[in-house]
Amino acid sequence: MKKVMIVEDEEWILQGIRNILDWESLGLEVVHMAHDGTEALQMWEKEPVQIVVTDISMPEMDGLTLLRKIREKEEQVRFIILTGYDEFNYAREAIRLEVENYILKPVNEEELERQLRETVQKLEEMDKKKLRYIDEKTQWMHFLNGKSEKEEYGKFAKMLGLAQGHGTYYAAVMKWNVEGLKEEKITDMILELKKERRLKLVHLPPDHLLMVLADGELEEAGAQEYFSELQNQIESRFDVMTFIGVGPSFQSIEELPQAYRIAGKLQKYLIIEGYGNCISQSQIRSRKTEDVRMDEAQLRKWILKKDKDAAVDYMETLFINNVRKESSAGALYQTAVRMAMLLQDIKKEYQLQSDRFYDLTELIETIFNADDILGIKAAFISEIIEIIDCIHEEDSQYTPVVRQIIAEVQQNYKEDMNLKTMAYKYHMNASYLGQIFQKEVGCSFARYLSNTKNSIAKDLILNTNMKINDIARQVGYPDTSYFYRKFKQCYGVSPASLREMKKY
Repeated sequence: MKKVMIVEDEEWILQGIRNILDWESLGLEVVHMAHDGTEALQMWEKEPVQIVVTDISMPEMDGLTLLRKIREKEEQVRFIILTGYDEFNYAREAIRLEVENYILKPVNEEELERQLRETVQKLEEMDKKKLRYIDEKTQWMHFLNGKSEKEEYGKFAKMLGLAQGHGTYYAAVMKWNVEGLKEEKITDMILELKKERRLKLVHLPPDHLLMVLADGELEEAGAQEYFSELQNQIESRFDVMTFIGVGPSFQSIEELPQAYRIAGKLQKYLIIEGYGNCISQSQIRSRKTEDVRMDEAQLRKWILKKDKDAAVDYMETLFINNVRKESSAGALYQTAVRMAMLLQDIKKEYQLQSDRFYDLTELIETIFNADDILGIKAAFISEIIEIIDCIHEEDSQYTPVVRQIIAEVQQNYKEDMNLKTMAYKYHMNASYLGQIFQKEVGCSFARYLSNTKNSIAKDLILNTNMKINDIARQVGYPDTSYFYRKFKQCYGVSPASLREMKKY
């Protein structure tokens, strides 16, 4: 059932339109009845409809203004305009705004029913077209991800308009900033790009465009220059901020998926380069993974001292001043992941809880989904301030025996340690020592020992190329499967998953 809203300031006309038709037999449901455009817009925002039947002249907000405001939010909404003979100029404006049609008052039942049937048919055609579009994009993603059979390659070459034989092509991936951007502007931009004779396009919703340049005379530098100039033209004409990654040349349709993947991976450099830039693979080959360094010990000290200003200033230094154009995106992401793990360690060590905390998975997703360094910096500053606000709400000092036990765990975590051996060593009752440790540290001795081992293992995973089996033994877990279980309990991700995040 398609949803309908009727808008008319005269109550008797409003009720008349509602009652003259059997709406259900038309496959329609009247869900809103409003007396002016302002009321109608509020109703639509609470529960959108597909069809609006509206008068033109109304108090507060007229029908054409209502049309424009709803179309800003959803272009597919269909409008049928009601008008009197003396409002014909308004009706012409409505037609220019692509309403389905206008009906002269008094409303003719048969004419209204005919217009509604045609509108339903048009909506169904639009839905089918949208489904075909989605299906085509699904096929393209299947192919570009290397999952299509070889016999299908010819179909994609034909869809793209590439020659059946071999040529020299360049694949580039364009991403645009969708914030505040209207869909019609993207449509206009793509239509303009399609005028480029040498360029073939595939729109990959919501915000990516695969561009294939056919030009056998260009080297990689020339291809990048071409796309950079194209970018300048598009951004100046349509006021759309874009970022382009240019992949290597390829010779046939079979090589396009690999070229696309390389161009797609360059998109992660958006976080360093920012919108308005066009980069190629050769530009980032010399970038070092050691270019971004973090002083974990110093940051930890500032957080534990509750020095917000120093911690926030360090975020500015780390993510703004230290990240240079020659840095690698991998180095930036590795630094950010280490930062996330450090904050997770502090929260676990001090048993901090807050509804405003990110969990580890959310924080890492925020890092990888950020469009720029400012987004990463803002996420970390928010988390650090929240930690500082929560930490040491009631400052307490460890008793000497607990302080000694903590120091021993930090030094001898590889050994077979347990609360009974600690109690025997310090001539205490094990149950009593366990109660003191739990009260002062905020967790059991076993949990503290496990967290210490996992924290050291985390650093080895992120900062070395040691095999995970060797890391497990290094921190005192002879059973690797047990190590996996304890590590995931601590951090919410497996050691192997964390190693993959490092590779990003």
